[in-house]
Amino acid sequence: MEHSVVTSAVLPFLVFFPFLGAVVGYVIGKNNKGARDIWAWLLSAIVFVASLMLIGKETVFEIPNFCGLGISFAADGFGVILAVLTSAIWLVTTLFSKEYMADNRNRNRYYLFVFLTLGATMGIFLSADLFTTFIFFEIMSFTSTVLVIHEEDDHTIRSAYTYMTVAIIGGLVTLMGLFMMYQMAGTLNMAELTVFMEEQHDKTAFYATGVLILFGFAAKAGLFPLHIWLPNAYSVAPAPSSALLSCILTKTGVFGTIIISCKLFMHDAQWGNLILILGIITMVMGAVLAVFSVNLKRTLACSSMSQIGFIIIAIGMQGLLGHHNALAASGTFLHFLNHSLFKLLLFVGAGVIFMNLKELNLNKIRGYGKDKPLLKFIFLMPILGIGGIPLWNGYISKTLIHESMVEYIAILAEAGQSVTFMKCAEALFLFSGGLTLAYMTKIFVCIFLENNPYGTPKSVRKGPYISKMMAVILAAIAICLPVLGCLPHQTQDVLAAMGAHFMNAHTPDHAVHYFAWVNLKGAVISICVGAIVYFLFVRKVLMRKDENGNVVYVDLWPEWFNIEDKIYRPVLLGAMPFIGGFCARLAGSLMDGIISILRMLIFNDDNGRVIPPEDKYFSAYTDFEADHEMYREGFATSLLLIGIGLTIATIYVIV
Repeated sequence: MEHSVVTSAVLPFLVFFPFLGAVVGYVIGKNNKGARDIWAWLLSAIVFVASLMLIGKETVFEIPNFCGLGISFAADGFGVILAVLTSAIWLVTTLFSKEYMADNRNRNRYYLFVFLTLGATMGIFLSADLFTTFIFFEIMSFTSTVLVIHEEDDHTIRSAYTYMTVAIIGGLVTLMGLFMMYQMAGTLNMAELTVFMEEQHDKTAFYATGVLILFGFAAKAGLFPLHIWLPNAYSVAPAPSSALLSCILTKTGVFGTIIISCKLFMHDAQWGNLILILGIITMVMGAVLAVFSVNLKRTLACSSMSQIGFIIIAIGMQGLLGHHNALAASGTFLHFLNHSLFKLLLFVGAGVIFMNLKELNLNKIRGYGKDKPLLKFIFLMPILGIGGIPLWNGYISKTLIHESMVEYIAILAEAGQSVTFMKCAEALFLFSGGLTLAYMTKIFVCIFLENNPYGTPKSVRKGPYISKMMAVILAAIAICLPVLGCLPHQTQDVLAAMGAHFMNAHTPDHAVHYFAWVNLKGAVISICVGAIVYFLFVRKVLMRKDENGNVVYVDLWPEWFNIEDKIYRPVLLGAMPFIGGFCARLAGSLMDGIISILRMLIFNDDNGRVIPPEDKYFSAYTDFEADHEMYREGFATSLLLIGIGLTIATIYVIV
């Protein structure tokens, strides 16, 4: 059934009302903190209710000529679900923020930037063209930096600077790609770009532009090798902010990747291969980092990186499968949603532990949850879900992604082509699923089953470890995970169908038999891998005796294998300033030589003598000398810009 597209003021309301509400809340908070908290809850609730008004509708809204190209919003099934998901998670984290931030300073600033970030995020998910997406993407990058830097200690500031640096560089590269795409296509509207790209029989000339546009989105999603900001930023941000980063903000990068892959390079196998490779590396690297980590939030951060890799693999499979991408599209969308639910519970749960113990090291929080059945339930449900255990929601989305890989292997075999690469990709997919179970089992056993050799951790907080309101909310969300997993056809398949159109996919031709052995087999393999890794590696290698003879968790990840400290920082803070200084000195010397030649040719007489003061040209000579430095600096700047342009052109030609 087709829905008529209408203009709706709800779209700009969802984007701009949080901006206005953020400022209003900041003013209120200057005089009354309690009233500010109530306003924050009310603001979140209003946005959530407004997003619900979009369900079942297709709406658009435009503001012509804004920043030249104008900005436009649109909401179909996919955008509506993302808007509802975003507003719901924002409501939960806002409710939790009052409890978590009770003893923190700068709460007024925190709420201001929380809602500025909400408005920007809504602008991204509801955008109808890439220009609008980019504007709000950049706003979100800057406003969310303040959420990361909240504690303002040295490590936090360093992590926030890394986050902002990656975001700025990524944004500039993406902007360059958008300029090139606009020059080639004459539009940045998503629907028009899809039509334009469908008319191009050879998309080779667009790959470099696609990579440039992808760069900023990949950086925000935390794809390898642009993931360097993610583990530290998640770890140092307040728990509600970490939840937002994992559940929503990294998903804006995934959203951009979906746009590029499913609208610009729809059904393009070469592009799909690139995305698939990036997804595989990110998936495996994140899982390995999580296995080694001994910090709760860092483990969850690395887990987010790995799970984003699962989603990116599904996006890549859409390109490889072409018109047969139904399973991959469903897996993309459902794991997008499921991962947000997992990390909402896990990061808020980690926040509950931190606000009671002020610790996140596994050895120091060990055994804290042994006598807390509710907290155990809140952790156990998402752990089973993210581990892909049958009857939980994560099993459904991972099964769809895995089956899309199996389907493509069958297609290659029928065509007589090599299946070696895809077999390896499938093996890494199942192996990473096993690693997920291993590090999640490590967390659960440590917090809820083991005894702490130094005594049960004592809470530094008076009263119950969690408020009744948050307990009810988190328990209700946790219950949803097995419900979604046990009733996939009535729940998750319906949601997947709503997002299929945006990814230019159709719904599967027949219902997927999720609990048939052919599908259960993949989950069983991952469970076996997880058990082996946990018992033979985590328990035997990553646990050692300390000086007191107690067995503790240790982080054996090699310090030398740190891309940020070993590559990025030396290049950005060392090599590039040196190269820039050298080029500036070279340009200055070259300019001095040109000035000397011009002086000799213009202001010397026939005998080579400088024009005397009484000569009528003497004033021009003095003006020339006075402007020497200005010309010198301008020339140096011009050479630098030319050099940058030539470098970009060279990269473009090579790619």
